[in-house]
Amino acid sequence: MPNGGNYDGTVGSLGAIEVAQTLHEQGIVLRHPLEVVIFQNEEGGLIGSRAWIGKLPPEELDHVSHSGKTIREGIRFLGGDPDRLDEVIRKPGDIAAYLELHIEQGPVLYEEQIDIGVVEGIVGIRWWRVTWEGTANHAGTTPMDRRRDALLAAARFIQAVNRIVTSEPGRQVGTVGQIEAYPGAPNVIPGRVVCSLELRDLDDAKIQRLYAAIEEEARAIAQESGVAVRFEPINVNKPAPTDPRVRDVIEAAAQDLGLSTKRMPSGAGHDAQDMAQLGPTGMIFIPSVDGISHSPKEYSRPEDIANGANVLLHALLRLDEAPWVR
Repeated sequence: MPNGGNYDGTVGSLGAIEVAQTLHEQGIVLRHPLEVVIFQNEEGGLIGSRAWIGKLPPEELDHVSHSGKTIREGIRFLGGDPDRLDEVIRKPGDIAAYLELHIEQGPVLYEEQIDIGVVEGIVGIRWWRVTWEGTANHAGTTPMDRRRDALLAAARFIQAVNRIVTSEPGRQVGTVGQIEAYPGAPNVIPGRVVCSLELRDLDDAKIQRLYAAIEEEARAIAQESGVAVRFEPINVNKPAPTDPRVRDVIEAAAQDLGLSTKRMPSGAGHDAQDMAQLGPTGMIFIPSVDGISHSPKEYSRPEDIANGANVLLHALLRLDEAPWVR
């Protein structure tokens, strides 16, 4: 994550390692084998976990990351072999249960002074690349009423996204987080603009409904502006509810430790939503100070991190003993 923080992903990764180390130090042998897994490139579309469940299309390996390398080149650079990803695929039923510890990345737990979030489900996330094609022309000699300004149309589109997404109640969110104008000169009317569109909600049908309304308005804007617009789907992560039995286990483990809990959805995507396709899945949230994430200012207090790791440990022990866990 460009300009990201030190806690998103890191807390869960080190927490899982700490739990395994603690079990080893205490000589505890579980009924089930324990695996610690750290997935690659969650932020770029759950690349690692999608590969693990066999849902990563080969063409996604050709996407260029922020490093300047494609995903395929990056795997080779780190010593892996992108041609052998099919050898690691897991199938439904291959895992008895999956737990993930994570910072909340939002303000709810911190503001309400709650120790542990018990995640009810992970939102679906859909991305599109939206391309606007107008006519690049001289900014000084082209009258305002003769312009086919792709950037002006894209600006109207951004406002429309916000208006449509906020037009109905709910926790749905819509974001245009990337925009590039070409040729990108102060004295040239932008003839081509590429921007992103992201929609998130726990209800995939709502995401589809909002997208249909946004696309319809975008085409109206394009017609009024004398430009063309094209939508290209980039990534789809479907909503994933966590397992109610795992939620109960997490909540009981936290309460046994004297920690307060809150059941809540996850507004961010996580590898757990892929793992939910393999077996019972649960997520543990800890507070993020001021709700800041994807920023160098991201921070979770040491005592909250310790609480999360302890809940992870005790939830794991409870799951290992649960009769319904095969």
